[in-house]
Parts: sequence; C-alpha cells; structure tokens
Amino acid sequence: MSHIDPNPGQYTHDDRPQPDPYRHERRRSTARRTALTVQTVADVAAGVLVLWIALHLLGANETNVFVEFVRDSADILSWWSQDIFTMDTEGLRVLLNNGLPAVIYLAVGHGLAARLNRA
Repeated sequence: MSHIDPNPGQYTHDDRPQPDPYRHERRRSTARRTALTVQTVADVAAGVLVLWIALHLLGANETNVFVEFVRDSADILSWWSQDIFTMDTEGLRVLLNNGLPAVIYLAVGHGLAARLNRA
C-alpha cells in the first residue's frame, strides 16, 4: 500500500474542509444588527422632526440653544420637503412640511429593516 496521492490537488474523504455550521446564523445576526441600526436611525430622524413640530406648536423660545439645535437638525433632515405646503398658518405649514418627512423616514426605515430581517 502506497501513501502517494493518486490525484494531486484532490481531497481524500477525511481531509476535506468542513462547511461552517454557524455561517447562516452569523449572516442572520449581521442582517438583524443592520436592520436594527437602520430602524434606529429612522426613528431618531423622525423623533427630531416630531420634537421640532411640538416645540414650534407649543411656542418654545427659539433663541434657546436646545430649541435652535432641534430646529437646525429638523431643517437638515427635511431640506427636501421645505415649502411643499405653503399655508398661511405657520403652525400648519411646519406640521405638514416636517411631518411628511417624519412619516416617510419611518415608513422607509421600518420597511427596509423588515426586508433586511427576512434576508
């Protein structure tokens, strides 16, 4: 009996690399973490917009540093929807122009997270 490899480069029955049994679980875990991150970012963005709407409707002091920060953050998040609705009432204009992106961020973020969880 000889120990010469009959087919160079071929594996014998005993020394084939075994597939990783946890590969699927790690991939699902990564997808879930990614989905949670996407969902969290969408929730925070919508939360900032809703907070600005509430502060504006409640008549918060707009010279306050915190209120300025929230207003500036909301402006950055809703730049694409500014003046979609041009109402005479300032409160209704802020509600619609900032509420629309909040709803869209929630819908897209949670929809994308659900899709990632199914992958």
